Amino acid sequence: MTLLPVEIAEKYELVVGLEVHAQLSTLSKSFSPDSAAFGAEPNHHISAISLGHPGTLPRINKRMVEYAVKMGLACNCTINLNNSFARKNYFYADLPKGYQITQDQHAICLGGSVTVRLANGTTKDLAIHHIHMEEDAGKSMHDNHHADSLIDLNRAGVPLIEIVSQPDMRSAEEAGQFLTEIRKTLRYLDICDGNMEEGSMRCDANISVRLKGAIEYGNRCEVKNLNSIRNVQRAIEHEFARQVRAIEAGEHIDQNTLNFNADTGETSVLRSKEMANDYRYFPEPDLMPLVLDHAYVENIRKVLPALPTELYKKYMELGLSDYDASVITADREVVLYFEELIKHTSNYKAAAHLMMGAVKSYLNENGQHITDLHIEPINLAGIIKLVDDGKINNTIASHKLFPALVKSPGKTAEALAAELNLLITADSSDVSQYIKDALAKFPDKVIEYQKGKKGVLGLFMGEIMKSSKGKIDPQATNKLLIKELESK
Repeated sequence: MTLLPVEIAEKYELVVGLEVHAQLSTLSKSFSPDSAAFGAEPNHHISAISLGHPGTLPRINKRMVEYAVKMGLACNCTINLNNSFARKNYFYADLPKGYQITQDQHAICLGGSVTVRLANGTTKDLAIHHIHMEEDAGKSMHDNHHADSLIDLNRAGVPLIEIVSQPDMRSAEEAGQFLTEIRKTLRYLDICDGNMEEGSMRCDANISVRLKGAIEYGNRCEVKNLNSIRNVQRAIEHEFARQVRAIEAGEHIDQNTLNFNADTGETSVLRSKEMANDYRYFPEPDLMPLVLDHAYVENIRKVLPALPTELYKKYMELGLSDYDASVITADREVVLYFEELIKHTSNYKAAAHLMMGAVKSYLNENGQHITDLHIEPINLAGIIKLVDDGKINNTIASHKLFPALVKSPGKTAEALAAELNLLITADSSDVSQYIKDALAKFPDKVIEYQKGKKGVLGLFMGEIMKSSKGKIDPQATNKLLIKELESK
């Protein structure tokens, strides 16, 4: 689809709200003891309770409640102490009871916000309307049989939280950053793996447009079950263009539920949009109201881990670059490793450079994750200490000592450096000889230097590093080199 003319696009404002479904990492389902594990054979994690057989009664999964409160606290929500559940009634083949147990009038988390950092360097607080608990539906599979759809009910009843934003987003970038921060927070709390490809985190996007300066929202369309952050952004960009074109052509925007085709990047009507009264919500008669107290909430608050925004601020204050702080905080396991590393060194910049340089390159080249690295953080800190003490240089540290430590993770950095003869020579006569040999090899460059071409220093230093096999202090050697050249 061709882009909108700039003068047309600039007349309109995009309005987006997201509904993010996060599958909680509990052992059992929301209201039954069935396993909630992913990957079992179809219809193996089911029982009379999760299938809604007559005479069965649900029981609340306490871990589901705890995880919902954790997410609410992490998102600065108000925790609702008086909760209730409701039945959301609709017929679908993978909803075995014919209704979903969810929260309607009294959600567990109210308000709150997520702070996002945008590409232009600004930050924006995006408001949350509420977070509620509910159970998941099963899974319909349409590609496994030539004529029929197949139903797997293993997922039916698995605990979910739904994070519902306010319609505060004004660009696809903001929506993408909101999802990124939500996923990071879920992972930091260790309550959901955030894997959108496997469906443990899913997103519906409510998208509308209005003339800039207008107060009233336009009719919104909901794009369902987007399975990647990039596809959320693509769907938003497509819908903005589609809706603006329709309005410019004098057409009416119908409030529909849409499907997104990842191959074409286009949306299509799935069904007319349901309204709340279509679901005939009423209080769940088989569950008593859930009443929490302040002590319960505060006990959960006390054990919350440091969160991405807090750690980003901490690392910036320690002198790290915006890039390093952002990359480190993007992954919970990387943060855990880095936090342990800086317990053993106060050279935080060197720690970040080692993590972002040698460590990251090694992991990428070998298709590994930080959890696959067998080097203890204290031993990695040993490399930094050797550099700080002038016993090795950064080149030796990254290209020789770190690979050796990967192969022998049980040894200390200093022991390996001594064993491999990597320690910088302290003999000034050796360094002087390396310098004299380099100058003798390039007499014409010595003349160029004396005529004012200072750039040839790099050539000499390269030759000296090669001759010494890197076992020199570059800064000290550079000073001696200049002294020798100036004396000629």
